[in-house]
Amino acid sequence: MAVAIVTGASKGLGRALAHALAAEGWDLVLDARKAGALEESAEAARARGARVVTVPGDVTDPGHRADLVAAARELGGLDLLVNNAAILGAEPLVPLDRHSLDGFRAALEVNVVAPLGLLQESLPLLRTAPAGAVINLSSDAATEPYRTWGAYGATKAALDQLSAVLAVEEPELRVWWVDPGGMRTDMLAAAEPGEDLSGTPTPADVAPVFLRLLDERPESGRYAVPALLDVR
Repeated sequence: MAVAIVTGASKGLGRALAHALAAEGWDLVLDARKAGALEESAEAARARGARVVTVPGDVTDPGHRADLVAAARELGGLDLLVNNAAILGAEPLVPLDRHSLDGFRAALEVNVVAPLGLLQESLPLLRTAPAGAVINLSSDAATEPYRTWGAYGATKAALDQLSAVLAVEEPELRVWWVDPGGMRTDMLAAAEPGEDLSGTPTPADVAPVFLRLLDERPESGRYAVPALLDVR
């Protein structure tokens, strides 16, 4: 069985991706900070037939990242790393002149430094996989100047550049940095309280596009889910 690590898998897109992968026969190592919510998500994935190991913890902790990779090794290896865990840095979002520098530092640690650290831990296994792949979650805020999204967008722009360089340095892997578009998640609700999200896609609506990437294996690069949905 193919094995994937999915961070931030207790809710939102991470949870939806874990369940979609489980339904396709993947075995999973799942991470989130809250053990109870993570185990609930894992049980739903196990009900879809997957072997699932939960490793609750914080992706900014090097020991936790090592534990995630060790768990994948115990399952047989690592075929896919999904760097999904992220924080906004401020809730609700505020303009740059009022954004907490401590909040920005925290967002950089979770959204940029931790994915790189987990990638470094994972590469020895990914390089030996028959079809190793990395999915880094991007955002349209990485490329568009939305008011109040500057600090968060800067972290995602940094992750995009790390992904692009990784694709050059590791040509045998597929590296996709993917903008999922707006989704009906707790994060978006926290970013812009009071915003009507009723017409926004759910993470479950978006997850099948990620399965298409794994099935079709396009060249490494940046992909936007809304555009992929339009060409389906």
